[in-house]
Amino acid sequence: MSNIGVWEAAEPGVQRCILKAEVGLMMMEVHFEPGAIGYQHSHVHEQMSYCLKGKIEFTIDGVVTVIEQGQTVYIPSNAKHGVTALEESALLDVFTPIREDLVKR
Repeated sequence: MSNIGVWEAAEPGVQRCILKAEVGLMMMEVHFEPGAIGYQHSHVHEQMSYCLKGKIEFTIDGVVTVIEQGQTVYIPSNAKHGVTALEESALLDVFTPIREDLVKR
């Protein structure tokens, strides 16, 4: 069963929904409770994250960047990254190519 359009738990305090995954792009919405952590990880995919609401602290290859509603951050391929929600927050993430490791078809 596909998980496109289905909200699911990621980490504690983090919910995600893959909105679309076609050709070479994937879009996903991610909601964070205050203080929730998206654990450090890396992947071959390029990623852009747009802050829909709230305030999120990104650590990308050891560099800390805070974004707020209306701001975007770029994560290069294979960069080690993670996030901490400084308040209730939501991100719109875009990946290329598709994160097949997250998609159930």
